[in-house]
This record gives sequence, C-alpha cells and structure tokens, in this order.
Amino acid sequence: ETEGGALDEGTKVEARYRGKAKYYPGKISRVRSNGTYDVAYDDGEKEFGVKREMIKVLESNSRSRSRGRDDSDAGDGIGEGDKVEARYRGKMKWYAGKVARVRSNGTMDIHYDDGEKELGVDPSFVRAVKKSSSRSPRGRRDDSETEGGALEEGTKVEARYRGKAKYYPGKIGRVRSNGTYDINYDDGEKEFGVKKEFIKVLESNSTSRSRGRDDSEASDDIREDDKVEARYRGKSKWYPGKVSRVRSNGTMDI
Repeated sequence: ETEGGALDEGTKVEARYRGKAKYYPGKISRVRSNGTYDVAYDDGEKEFGVKREMIKVLESNSRSRSRGRDDSDAGDGIGEGDKVEARYRGKMKWYAGKVARVRSNGTMDIHYDDGEKELGVDPSFVRAVKKSSSRSPRGRRDDSETEGGALEEGTKVEARYRGKAKYYPGKIGRVRSNGTYDINYDDGEKEFGVKKEFIKVLESNSTSRSRGRDDSEASDDIREDDKVEARYRGKSKWYPGKVSRVRSNGTMDI
C-alpha cells in the first residue's frame, strides 16, 4: 500500500506520524523536490518532509464517507462561488460555506460561513446547497428592494453577510464582471462576489447614522491625527481614538 509513484497535492493518505507504527489519516499538502511530502493530518496536526515509505494512499475515499449520504449528492457540477455544505476535515457533520476555488486535481477550497477555511477538500466531502434552502424565510425583504439596475462602487447598501438572513450596512467596494459585488461592511468586514439578490440599496444614508448623535456632529472637517470618537464596527457606543488616515472615498482609518 505504500509503494507506487509520486503522490499529488490533495491526495488522501494515511501516514506514520513521526515514524511511529500507527497510521493517521490526512492529505498531502505539499510535494517536495527531494521526494518527501508534507502531510496535513485530519486532526489538525502537520508534518513536513515525510518519506514515501511512511505513507500509504487510501484505497477508497468513498468507503469512509458513505455513511449518512449517497455519493451522488456530493461534488458533481459544483463550481467556484457555489453555495455548498462540506464535511469539515472529513468529519461526519456538514457545514455551510462557499467554494472559493476548484483545483486542477478536482479538490476544492471551501470558505465556511463561520469564518473557517479549508483547502483541497475532496469533492466527496462537498455537496451543493439547493437554491430553495439557501435563503432563510426569516427577515426576508421584498424582491423589489433588491432588484433593478447595476450598483456602482461607493453605493451605500445593506447586504446579507454570507447569505444569512440579517442585513448589515456597508458600501459597494467593487463591481465584478460576473454581476456580483464586493462589499465593504461598516463594521470592517469585507465580502467578495456577493449576488445582487443579497443586496439592497439604502433609501437614505442618513438613517444609518441617526442614533445617538446628530449628523452635524459627525465627520465634518476631520483630518488625519485629529482626536475623535468613533462607533467601533458600527455599534451604538462611541470610543475615543485618532484618525490615522483619510481615504479618497471619504472613509477614515481610526
């Protein structure tokens, strides 16, 4: 089981961690020029420069993943940007996320909705999310609020961060050629490739700043190094600080 040709990155294997007798499951994360391999184990450990004789390729990935779901549910026809569920680190539970990249060897990089990222996920561990289930009925807006012409960079919007039900205020940071948008949220988060149906244009930018102080008190004639108070990540409480940079779009680094 340990003999054979060179292994590829992303190959599911078992390896003898630190040369001990017991094999542990993982995947090849790097092929080194000296014929050794870096192994990313399923339990989170990593080992570098593992010799080929310490590694065996799993005979069938499908046998260890067959419980609880048919293979026909997983991997087929999934592309970059698709909403999916994946079995994080090969465990039994499925977690929601998005395909960030489809690699040439068929594995996928997944950005999970909870913020975790996983690289080189075997397609057997990934399943597409049906469109009907990807949008929660709670807190939905009328389609008339999100439909219409293309948005422009700098437009004040609210968007459903990572496709969840709640809308968060922000600004269009980039208009992509595929019709999606990059969002710079007011709390400092950024999201790329957001679909139009998850975005609504704010009717009035002034409404988002009305709580706690008048607009006349905010942002007028503020320059770099000025002492200021700011609402950290858009929350209601104001915190003292200093302006380190005034950007060309009118926003500030605090």
